[in-house]
Amino acid sequence: MSQLVFDDDAARAIEALYLIGDAERRRAIVRGALAAAPGERVLDVGCGPGFYCAELLEDVTPSGAVVGVDGSAAMLALATRRVAGHDNVELHEADATALPVDDDGFDAVLSVQVQEYVPDIAAGLGELHRALRPGGRAVVWDVDWATLSINSRDEARMDRVLRAWDEHLAHPSLPRTLATRLRSAGFEDVRMSAHPFVTIAFDEDTYGAVLTPFIAGFVPGRGGVTEAEAQAWLAEQRELGDRGEFYFAVTQFCFSARKP
Repeated sequence: MSQLVFDDDAARAIEALYLIGDAERRRAIVRGALAAAPGERVLDVGCGPGFYCAELLEDVTPSGAVVGVDGSAAMLALATRRVAGHDNVELHEADATALPVDDDGFDAVLSVQVQEYVPDIAAGLGELHRALRPGGRAVVWDVDWATLSINSRDEARMDRVLRAWDEHLAHPSLPRTLATRLRSAGFEDVRMSAHPFVTIAFDEDTYGAVLTPFIAGFVPGRGGVTEAEAQAWLAEQRELGDRGEFYFAVTQFCFSARKP
């Protein structure tokens, strides 16, 4: 399996994705679930280009602090620029299974669409648990990619594209077992909410329109999909958008939990 590599090009593409309306809606849901308060210390595991870090600084105010961790130097470079001017934020390059933070050091921790990329889920969730103070709360957001549905006139090719896309991460359907895994890691009061992201318009403000080029760029050479097929599929999606026949739907899941 060869997962997505978050190099400079990918980091800039992800940064652009964070600016779309669907991404803004998702951040609002996450921030509401986390409910960071003034004076709190918050840890963002897999902080990416730093959008959550920057917005959480508003929630915790100068009396609190935010720490972001990411395994990609390119992502952290973007995050550093995004939080410039704040002295109550730290950014660290590290793996999600080996966080460079003290035990019991945070009031809240979030990890948004990150754990599905972590091969050792027990270790990743264990690190979230370790970082939280007793009574601290966690928000973990991931996607069940088996819910991804996209219209196509070539169903056989569409099936191959989706199977190949599943190779972009370690756990394509992590939400199905995430509640059990959170409890096994020591969390309690585990809750889940589901959030569909759907569109029938090839609108660049939606995940559907923005994700299709990502898919087309990743799948060639995987699952029997050729470069020509991937580009033909992408062209078809744009054509369907022009014809008013585009359809995209995927369900994303927000889990919340507490450390006893």
